[in-house]
Amino acid sequence: MNGVLFRRLFRGGAAAALAATVLWVAPFARCQEAPAGPLHPRPGVPPEAMPSAEQQKHAIRVRVNEVTAPVIVRNPQGEMVFDLKQDNFRVYDNGAEQKIDHFDVGGDPLSIVLVIEASSHIQPMFPSIKHAGIVFSEAVMAQTSEAAVISYDSTVDLRAKFTTDPDSVQHAIEHLPLGVNDSLLYDAMARGISMLEERPAVRRRIMLVIGESHDTGSESRLGEVLRQAQLANVTIYSVGLSSTMADLRAKPDHVNDTPDLLALAIFLVKTGKNALGTNSLAVASQATGGLHVATMRDRSIEKAIDDIGGELHAQYTIGYRPVGDDPEGYHEIKVVVDRPNVSVRSRPGYYVAPPS
Repeated sequence: MNGVLFRRLFRGGAAAALAATVLWVAPFARCQEAPAGPLHPRPGVPPEAMPSAEQQKHAIRVRVNEVTAPVIVRNPQGEMVFDLKQDNFRVYDNGAEQKIDHFDVGGDPLSIVLVIEASSHIQPMFPSIKHAGIVFSEAVMAQTSEAAVISYDSTVDLRAKFTTDPDSVQHAIEHLPLGVNDSLLYDAMARGISMLEERPAVRRRIMLVIGESHDTGSESRLGEVLRQAQLANVTIYSVGLSSTMADLRAKPDHVNDTPDLLALAIFLVKTGKNALGTNSLAVASQATGGLHVATMRDRSIEKAIDDIGGELHAQYTIGYRPVGDDPEGYHEIKVVVDRPNVSVRSRPGYYVAPPS
């Protein structure tokens, strides 16, 4: 079921309940808006200091109070399954079954940070990215979301604060300036996660990255960024771009769970290191339970964003509070359902660092 079709079906009884939730949350959201401005000095603009990688590492919490796990369930035909109830799910943390404190399907309001590469390296695809702004505002934001927009090249810039106005978000996307040939991808992701950490806990925290899967010059390391995302319950979705002609001619590819990506994601989170290959965005999505779509510079970018929107507004969300003290190290999360012949995708786990 695509995003447009799901939204048409979703405008029934659930919409009223969601509207009430948004009204309750709105005062809190207005009180916690992120500051505007670039992360690096520009003429005439007061700079906002970017925390060093060491500071970010020690700022990560060492206790986990609540874990939120997005869950996608598909039948053998690849279609999403919508009719499961809470009793159909079991969630395990390091092998120990947990009590599910929160269960929802497609109803929780979203806080979304859209992170867009604006380097000159992706200039051929820039018009398609801007044109996809309307798809983001309609399919991803929908009716119950707030969104902020970040762009990155040699700097990381906040282009739109958190807002529930889709027109403002679309305007920010359509008027992004093209920058230089540098790409502070990991710093941009770290900034987006920090912004999402400030949003109310009743909202699902989502980051959507549109860009190439390489970084040049960030202070942040991918492994540290993924640790931060996991502990902040941020799910990372990504639309991977490529400037190589072979990839531009290729068909879009939905990257599903693979043992290699999962093992790499866990390794990076445990060690805090950077990825050495060209699959950083796929690893980031794998590590947080999101979806990575490798695409090209035409309408397939719009379709990828629409597919992501459809998934966001139809997925199950499970929340639990880990029992007992949080031991240091990596915690494996496993979600199972009592229905045969279905596939289940969720976040693989989280890492608790030793006290600093």
